[in-house]
Amino acid sequence: MKRKIITTSDGSKTIQIEEWNEQYHSIHGAIQEANHVFLKHGLFFYADIISNSELVSESQPVSILEIGFGTGLNAFLTLIEAEKLKLPLNYVGVEAYPVQIEEINQLNYVELISTSHNAVFEKLHETPWERPHDITPLFKLEKLQKFFKEIEAKDKFDIIYFDAFGARVQPDLWTEDIFKIMFNALKENGILVTYSAKGSVRRAMQAVGLTVERLPGPPGKREMLRATKLSV
Repeated sequence: MKRKIITTSDGSKTIQIEEWNEQYHSIHGAIQEANHVFLKHGLFFYADIISNSELVSESQPVSILEIGFGTGLNAFLTLIEAEKLKLPLNYVGVEAYPVQIEEINQLNYVELISTSHNAVFEKLHETPWERPHDITPLFKLEKLQKFFKEIEAKDKFDIIYFDAFGARVQPDLWTEDIFKIMFNALKENGILVTYSAKGSVRRAMQAVGLTVERLPGPPGKREMLRATKLSV
């Protein structure tokens, strides 16, 4: 399928799949969406839980699973914020069809987010797949090339960034079967955040045992979803 680089409303670039009229990030702002959905309502929310709960050890690395590693934008923002929080992270990104380095080189995330992290952004993409790497002293990355249905993790992750292509073009990625895999992968009290707010998505999450809340969405979207795997 033909892909091209486009500029979103906040000036940041993303990749568009022309045949689907679908983008890797919101056309209303790639960086704005990532910060709102995955950082504000994912990483920062969970960091607050750690700091205010005796049930979670603040000294243990937080484990994040990203469904759709894509351009690496979510990982890049998460790495930078983890440095500020002094929060150790184990980050696993799953992607069936990795983005080509030629496309990555056309994106402008480093220029807009942090030019001092240029080498780190490059390292996120240059490190080999299928094994973990220390990107920084606080950030360990493992990139896995596989389909989401092939994930077999059990009680492993504190946070899931669910950033798959939308249900309009890939409805099979937003089913009860997929969310059962996500439920199994989460630890107790772990959370899943996604930009989607579709009723069918919310019902699929609830059907597998996740507790779901609607939250204000990023620019261009009224709502988003956050789901929690509550202790039994």
